[in-house]
Amino acid sequence: MKRIFEDFLIYKSNNDGLANRSIKAYRDILKRYEDWLNDREPADISNNELLFFTGPYLHKIGLKPVSRRPYIACIREFYTWLANIKGDIKENPAQEIRYPLTGRRLPVWLQLQNAEKLLWQPDLSSFTGIRDSAIFAILMGCGLRAAGIVALNESNLITQVIDKEPRLSLRILEKGDKERILPVPKEADLLLRIYLEHPEMQHIDRVLPNGDSVLLVSVGNRKCPQHEYIGENRRLSVRGIEKIILKHGLSAGIPRAQLHPHAMRHLYGTELAESDIRDSVRMQLMGHSDPRSTQIYTHLASRKLTNDVDRSNPLSKLRTPVSELISALKGGN
Repeated sequence: MKRIFEDFLIYKSNNDGLANRSIKAYRDILKRYEDWLNDREPADISNNELLFFTGPYLHKIGLKPVSRRPYIACIREFYTWLANIKGDIKENPAQEIRYPLTGRRLPVWLQLQNAEKLLWQPDLSSFTGIRDSAIFAILMGCGLRAAGIVALNESNLITQVIDKEPRLSLRILEKGDKERILPVPKEADLLLRIYLEHPEMQHIDRVLPNGDSVLLVSVGNRKCPQHEYIGENRRLSVRGIEKIILKHGLSAGIPRAQLHPHAMRHLYGTELAESDIRDSVRMQLMGHSDPRSTQIYTHLASRKLTNDVDRSNPLSKLRTPVSELISALKGGN
């Protein structure tokens, strides 16, 4: 890749603190941009050419509007750096590039009755059953992203005394490398403690070079030689979490659309909204940087609103034709 692109990525990493996964995404985008440039220099590209690349060209290769947004963000930041920091160009040709309009889909969340089925599905007499149920409880009770839960080490567990009772909290480092502290609900707290104290756990070498220990361990990685199946190699992957959810969920008869880690995160966000938790608190608990992301769950929180309407609307206080029909039906039974 062109040296100038690498210099830009180094700047974004060192000066703006861009996360490693974002650097990787930007590198992939710039590699595609470099292929499109076809030996031309970035500084020689006009505004119209950038509009073509970020619009018709990316559309032609199959990228939807929502998938083009990261490309536009990267290109805009690159040319801002090229103009304002490096000083290689006088005018920024990317300044007028606009993001494509995209719809905002409401997420699919795990229904409460299905969440209960999923929690009871693992065999709680086995080590993996306890582990799987603990994973489900953390995902549902703390609203973690899949990447956040697999990255957990024992040092991420914090014990605090709340109302004279020891309670666990999680120190989370997730999207954008932002840290937050999450209280662990009692049910998830107990499952985690049972999991950590399970006799089989004592025979698993999950210690990391820094002395910390992987929290959620895998038990059947056939790709890893037995003598290397220790420490970091014991960590469950995001794909591993997804497989565990799918296996138990399908066995419990839960619709496949609800069987992914983010469906549990959406359940968490929806229940917070149902419980009238303030937007600012929900935003903190969910780890959102954009309030609009938190407000989505207000749209999903229909159960409490429906119950309130049923109880408080004028029709509930009047004698109506429907109430007569209901009485007649009850009398017929």
